Amino acid sequence: MSAPPTIAFDPIGYVRCEVPDDAIARQRRSLRATVEVLPRYAPGLDGIEAYSHLFVLFWMHRATPPRDLHCHPRGDPALEQVGVFAARGRNHPNPVGLAVVELLARRDNCLDVCKLDAFDGTPVIDIKPYDHYDLVSDPRVPEWFRKRALSDR
Repeated sequence: MSAPPTIAFDPIGYVRCEVPDDAIARQRRSLRATVEVLPRYAPGLDGIEAYSHLFVLFWMHRATPPRDLHCHPRGDPALEQVGVFAARGRNHPNPVGLAVVELLARRDNCLDVCKLDAFDGTPVIDIKPYDHYDLVSDPRVPEWFRKRALSDR
């Protein structure tokens, strides 16, 4: 078996957010931010205004590599540990962030969005439209998630 290929990402832009880092998680549902796309990639935004929601993939550049492959979901020590691939968060071997955001407006090379839980200056590695192919009406989730989702309402 040959060596795996090296994977490298060049940011297509950066997150701009005026909310302090420690407040982002608490304001996640209403958090507004701007994805500032680098000018050379701005032509790739043509037609994006036709979508109400987008996937934003970003590189959690401040994350530290995990010491092991288990964690408490949502960082809550009251929850039983699971493998990192069974939990969302930054403690993955590759700290790729994923958010479904609402597109509020496009201004030239900037996208104003809601629900992007990334720090100011976070590198954006891709943007994809969210459409009906992505809908899952009733996904199976662990019991801890169901309880947590009810308490977050």
